[in-house]
Amino acid sequence: MTELGAEQKSTGQAVAARLWHSRWLLAAGVVAVLIAFGFAGFSAYVLVPALLLLPAAAILPVTGARHSAGNAAAIEAIGLQRLSGEYLAAAVADPLIIFDHAATIVHANAAAFAAFGGIAPGISLPLKFRAPEMQALLDSVLSGTVASDVVDYTEKLPVERAYRVSASSVGHGTDLYVLVFKDQSEARRIDRMRADFIANASHELRTPLASIAGFIETLRGPARNDPAAREQFLQIMQNQTGRMARLIDDLLSLSRLEMKPYLKPGTEVDLRQTVDSVIDSLGPLARENNVAIERDFAKGPLDVPGDRDELFQVFENLLENACKYGQSGGRVVVSIARGDDGSEPGIDVTIRDFGPGIPEEHIPRITERFYRIDVETSRTQKGTGLGLSIVKHILTRHNARLTIRSEVGKGAAFSVHLPAH
Repeated sequence: MTELGAEQKSTGQAVAARLWHSRWLLAAGVVAVLIAFGFAGFSAYVLVPALLLLPAAAILPVTGARHSAGNAAAIEAIGLQRLSGEYLAAAVADPLIIFDHAATIVHANAAAFAAFGGIAPGISLPLKFRAPEMQALLDSVLSGTVASDVVDYTEKLPVERAYRVSASSVGHGTDLYVLVFKDQSEARRIDRMRADFIANASHELRTPLASIAGFIETLRGPARNDPAAREQFLQIMQNQTGRMARLIDDLLSLSRLEMKPYLKPGTEVDLRQTVDSVIDSLGPLARENNVAIERDFAKGPLDVPGDRDELFQVFENLLENACKYGQSGGRVVVSIARGDDGSEPGIDVTIRDFGPGIPEEHIPRITERFYRIDVETSRTQKGTGLGLSIVKHILTRHNARLTIRSEVGKGAAFSVHLPAH
């Protein structure tokens, strides 16, 4: 009875508040009715009901809001009743396993089957996941020590995958629990790559800095009054600073490219004119290395969508490498052909040298940052170890691909396939 009275009192207060906030609306309504009564000559039988309806109109939104909230709650309850644990598990993109108080699998979604295989209702989780961290996770949740827990778990087969696994109970009194596996493999790979990159970049910068510091110390000491030694050391220092400048430029180029990896170029590039410009710019380097550059271009227009400056950088890197590392062959052939293979029509640009070639085991890793086949040869040729990484990033932005073919003793061919559209 007390609760009923409180509810009625609350409703009355709500109605009063609604009437107070609508006082100007009520006043306007009264005036409008009176004006209509005066001009139209309506009788009191019409006027009185009209005046009585105005407060009712102010109260209607309160009861309407309460009715709407009740409908929403009812709809939500009906919708949740239609859902099942199986449907909810199927909607989760990550591997998800539901198990009971005996650590027996009750249900696993499709992602769990794809990730782990051999999972079916009735299988024991401790037998499926034997890692100590998984055993401890199951024990802590099933014993009731904690309501939920998280561990890091690595699956070794068929390929190594790293997961962040969370376990928690489902509802109250259901005796059901859930495991969710969040794949962390890509994030950890990026972290390792970043750490390796920083370590390699630090090493590449530290070496010339140490060399410059040593020569400065020598010039200030024993070689202070030795003109010949001073000239030699200054030349070496200049070479080392040039090496650091090239490395920093390549690092900045790579950083800029990584900031916009999916920005697809929207302009047309004339490959014939671009490759001709690259060949002309590297003419002095080719003559210095006694290398003849030969052209073999297809006839007709050779236009592709892309960014001219970036494609220029791609072909400049590839042709410069061919002139430096394939100089023993005496010539480099640059060819442009239409690659109409049906599924991916486009244009292929191939730069082939006739030098010592690349051993097969190095080809899969040759586009990695700071990866070198021969460290001393690369440094002698003023390489930074980042050229092919820059090439790969630019081609990714252009939806293009790089193919490397090589045979030891017969040279190497780097082919760039650019889509025509």
